[in-house]
Amino acid sequence: MAKVMFYGTGRRKNAVARVFLSPGEGSVTINNKPLNEYFGRRTLEMIVRQPLELTGALARFNIRAKVLGGGISGQAGAIKLGIARALVQADPNLRPPLKRAGFLTRDPRMTERKKYGLKKARRAPQYSKR
Repeated sequence: MAKVMFYGTGRRKNAVARVFLSPGEGSVTINNKPLNEYFGRRTLEMIVRQPLELTGALARFNIRAKVLGGGISGQAGAIKLGIARALVQADPNLRPPLKRAGFLTRDPRMTERKKYGLKKARRAPQYSKR
């Protein structure tokens, strides 16, 4: 018997998350660690759970995510987008509420590259008259 699984890819800043949803009791595993152990911050755990709470699917799916790159905040945002996309794949009727909440929109903000002659992207060397 083939196991039913739904897939969604999420990206945020430099983080990329591959999210797999399978019918289950609601466990969330990120890089083979439980959600609270991986992030350690309640706010980031809330960000990851937002699409599930909105659709009422907290206890309907087991979530397994593989995330790499970026920092923990970007990773949480990437997982959120991946979960939202996988939920739409599982049930197309969930698309309007997820779209209305902005969970299906990829955040395009990226870090600006460093320019030559400057210390950072926009930070110029300190000016000295002499």
